[in-house]
Amino acid sequence: MSESKIVKAAVASEMAAKPAAKTRGRPKKAVSLSTLTVRDAIAKAGEELGGALRLAQWAREDPTNEKAFWTVLYLKILPLQVNGAGENGEHLISDIAIKLVKPNAD
Repeated sequence: MSESKIVKAAVASEMAAKPAAKTRGRPKKAVSLSTLTVRDAIAKAGEELGGALRLAQWAREDPTNEKAFWTVLYLKILPLQVNGAGENGEHLISDIAIKLVKPNAD
């Protein structure tokens, strides 16, 4: 076998053994520049339209608007996960009580 064929075979086997380094794409949890631009534009438009005071006024104008505020807009700012007071964020239950009630008791 010639020396060039041996070198080519060695290079080919080395390339097959090592996976290529990942060099493309955005890192995990990185925010897209276009997303930031859209957010900034929406925030700026909101301020120009009256900001928080105008949003509150809009919500009071119609019960449908108020429902949209509470069911769509407000939910966007709530945390996705609620952690409890436990060491690992678990919810702690200190006691469970059963209360018997007699209906229509005078």
